[in-house]
Amino acid sequence: MAFYKCLFFASLIFSTVFVTKSQQACTPQAFNQKTFAACHNLPILNSTIHWNYYPSKGTVDVAFAQAVVSDSRWVAWAINPTSTGMVGSQAIVAFKRTDGAMSVYSSPIKSYGTRLEQGNLSFPLFDVSAVYENHQIVIFATVGLPNNVSVVNHVWQQGPLSGNTPQMHSVSGPNVQSFGTLDFLSGKVETVRRGTSSVFRVKISHGIINTISWGILMPVGAIVARHFKAADPAWFHVHRACQMLGYFGGVAGFATGLWLGHKSSGVEYKGHRCIGITLFALATLQVLVALGLRPNKTDKKRVFWNWFHYLVGYGTIILGIVNILKGFDMLQPGKWWKFSYLITIGVLGCVAAVLEARAWILVLIRKTDQAAEQNKDDTSVV
Repeated sequence: MAFYKCLFFASLIFSTVFVTKSQQACTPQAFNQKTFAACHNLPILNSTIHWNYYPSKGTVDVAFAQAVVSDSRWVAWAINPTSTGMVGSQAIVAFKRTDGAMSVYSSPIKSYGTRLEQGNLSFPLFDVSAVYENHQIVIFATVGLPNNVSVVNHVWQQGPLSGNTPQMHSVSGPNVQSFGTLDFLSGKVETVRRGTSSVFRVKISHGIINTISWGILMPVGAIVARHFKAADPAWFHVHRACQMLGYFGGVAGFATGLWLGHKSSGVEYKGHRCIGITLFALATLQVLVALGLRPNKTDKKRVFWNWFHYLVGYGTIILGIVNILKGFDMLQPGKWWKFSYLITIGVLGCVAAVLEARAWILVLIRKTDQAAEQNKDDTSVV
């Protein structure tokens, strides 16, 4: 367990956190012949938020402005009623179309793999429009604040276009730091860098622990059991150590997954969750059967136990790898993370394939030698 405590805290270091209160001056401006009483320069992605807040109505008029390097970029501003960060946010997206007209629409963000599809938001939205001028896109909207709150989690973003279709934004640098809190009443704005969110820290820890446990230790333990039984009993101790470390890591990963599900109300990854539950159930059953119901090697029932052990074990490994890859697609940590894991599991797969081929070659050689020896004995008898 000490190993996984170290692993958990090490994973938190990857997402070291800090909150910066932006104090940048901003001069209220008039847009479309409408003056905004309050504004704030956001320190990330060259953005500014202007607003007029109406407490009695529970609404706010917003003008969100963001500088773009070219007209082939999309911008978005969103409120997240359920948590900080991207998933669960209710966005307004705008860009300049190839024909020169402005496209602006609402888009609820349900996953990290979103393509910014148009859809209704979870709160009222009125008078949505956008303009492009002086290499800047400005989004206008009147927002009915969720539950009439004045403090919201907000997110802003920018990414490339392919024709008239928004593409994935960068997953490093400013693009993963552009969210925080905004108090429409007091004007207080805090920019929460991505690592600050406790939910995000746990997501990183969840991913790292499960990748090492289900995705590396379990396959290594299976390879040792399959191909190194000649080194008896050392192979068994190594196999058991890998599988138990992998399982206890999986317990930690399962627990963090449950916590994330509780903290992400309204956001569901049904496939990832169902595979995770199945995976954990099979692994737990495997441990219980291995520790308490393993027959002796001479027992006639041992063959059935072996088949159960093999099928559940290899099934667990396959499900673990599939769910890890699903997790990468959901979290979008950067292509090199997924690429590194694919290389790792590819190397393990190649090692297993080479060892399996070697084992079958040795079996064929042994059978050939035995057949030759048998023919020799038959000839000598004649």
